Amino acid sequence: MSNKKIVTPDLCDEYPDLVQVVDPMFRNFGAIDAFGGEIVTVKCHEDNSVVKEQVGLPGQGRVMVVDGGGSKRNALLGDMLAEKAVKNGWAGLVIYGCIRDVDVIAQTPLGVQALGCNPRKTEKRGIGDLNIPVTFGGVTFMPGEYVYADNNGVIVSAEKLEMPQA
Repeated sequence: MSNKKIVTPDLCDEYPDLVQVVDPMFRNFGAIDAFGGEIVTVKCHEDNSVVKEQVGLPGQGRVMVVDGGGSKRNALLGDMLAEKAVKNGWAGLVIYGCIRDVDVIAQTPLGVQALGCNPRKTEKRGIGDLNIPVTFGGVTFMPGEYVYADNNGVIVSAEKLEMPQA
């Protein structure tokens, strides 16, 4: 993606046959409100061990899509992991679950979309799957495909998309 700001309605208009729109359910929490990149998937339930491992690795502008099963019982991302994601070059996270430390994350230069917030952290049991297809919101997220998110919603494409010229 070029340095042009991501606008999901424009991408939907330009590439109608390439994009899938995720059911509306997410809220923007990060200081970066429009982001996108290659998908890395994590599937976990009330255990963010794999998320913690991944934000510690080079993100290379990718986006972590976390399938937390829609659980709202605890948070899969907090301020310390968000800071680590920024430090390691992640573009953002889309979390089918909750986050915490929302006031700090709102000031963190990272794209973060999630269902909501919960102040309770997860247990760390080392349970979770990395880079497997995950499905939620009517869309299957495949590792290596692309996700784009802004205040209008979240979209997925098998191909990297460029913002159309004005």
